[in-house]
Amino acid sequence: MNDRDDLLAIIRRFQNSQTEHHFVPGVTEIQSSGACLDDEDRAAVVEAALDMRIAAGILAHRFENEFARKIGLRKARLTNSGSSANLLAVTALTAPELDDARLCPGDEVITAAAGFPTTVNPILQNGLKPVFVDIDSSTYNTTPEAVEAAIGPRTRAVVLAHTLGNPFPVAEISALCAEHGMFLIEDNCDAVGSTYRSRVTGTFGDLATVSFYPAHHLTTGEGGCVLTNDLTTARVVKSLRDWGRDCWCEPGESNRCGKRFNQQLGGLPYGYDHKYIYSHIGYNLKATDIQAALGLSQLARLDDFCARRRHNWRRLREGLDGIDHLRLPEPTPESDPSWFGFALTVLPDAPFGRIDIVNFLEGRKIATRGLFAGNLLRHPAYTNIECRISGSLAVSDYVADNTFWVGVYPGITDEMTDYMVASVREYVSGYRRSQVRFVAPAPEDRR
Repeated sequence: MNDRDDLLAIIRRFQNSQTEHHFVPGVTEIQSSGACLDDEDRAAVVEAALDMRIAAGILAHRFENEFARKIGLRKARLTNSGSSANLLAVTALTAPELDDARLCPGDEVITAAAGFPTTVNPILQNGLKPVFVDIDSSTYNTTPEAVEAAIGPRTRAVVLAHTLGNPFPVAEISALCAEHGMFLIEDNCDAVGSTYRSRVTGTFGDLATVSFYPAHHLTTGEGGCVLTNDLTTARVVKSLRDWGRDCWCEPGESNRCGKRFNQQLGGLPYGYDHKYIYSHIGYNLKATDIQAALGLSQLARLDDFCARRRHNWRRLREGLDGIDHLRLPEPTPESDPSWFGFALTVLPDAPFGRIDIVNFLEGRKIATRGLFAGNLLRHPAYTNIECRISGSLAVSDYVADNTFWVGVYPGITDEMTDYMVASVREYVSGYRRSQVRFVAPAPEDRR
């Protein structure tokens, strides 16, 4: 072996030599999410570092190709985060290349009030007007009926996330968008590997976005991705991600178009270097080859990760079946979710509140999370935004007050899952009646 092979062998042994921590109930923290990394991941990162692949290059391009192929779409654009992916996806729909179909300031975009902020923020950042709809109390996703009722004269797009990995009724909503001439962006950050009617989520819309943050189905550390079947849109996303430049050469390439010094664009002189011509007001939202190297290693285990998430969710669901005072989650009909988390909602008749059971579980080292932002419109940042609310947001308000979730990520063992089940059951059956119940204030009327 050469020095490189010797070093990588040492790196793999280093990973394997780390002390294994056995689960101790009530002492070992059960995280809500986390990356599952092994010796091959460590070796992949070190090998990329040995080659000093500190910017986007051939590994990033290879990851894009392999991930697009895995999802079943033509193009993937690797980014530095899932939030950046959402920004690029929405911004791409405002590009002049889309002609009369492009989104313009003031156009409306339907989205869910209950979710993660960066699903909604790009709508506002592009001068568009969000139209907020409510969600279903069992699946935590909106419905085709709610989306249809929200369509107005200026509604031009729908941007929705598959909440906690559970697909929204994406075939029906995609059909609605086609009927009304609207774009659909699938925020697939929590749902890689999920299917709806046996078709992978992320393949129904005009664009899809993914996050590779350590909490998600596979990780590049920080990272994300935009995917599409449309070559024009893919090129716009690439330009927006890469400073807004018009050139489409890959790193290290020159004159791929054959016109580097013999064309005229905008008000520039003929022959101006195409590498420095800008056709969009863009960003630098690229990821690095070191991140891509980790992503390629992780991608080989994606199917196993998804299977383990499904297993952990089912074990929780079966273990808690029939429990009093808590609503258990339900998969969307005709779906097979690759779950991100397991949601629990305290019912109105419960003699305890969400904060009570959450404090109990946290005290037992079982990490909990709220359903992301709950109702976004109740947060300070969104108090005075220009928006429209379609119908009631009663369920979004209720989950903001009463819903939390626990983890199902692949690092959770059966022993941990069984401890979570036992802890929830113990609390519900033997809670202390002397505890002060948290009562959330009634939300104020909004708009």
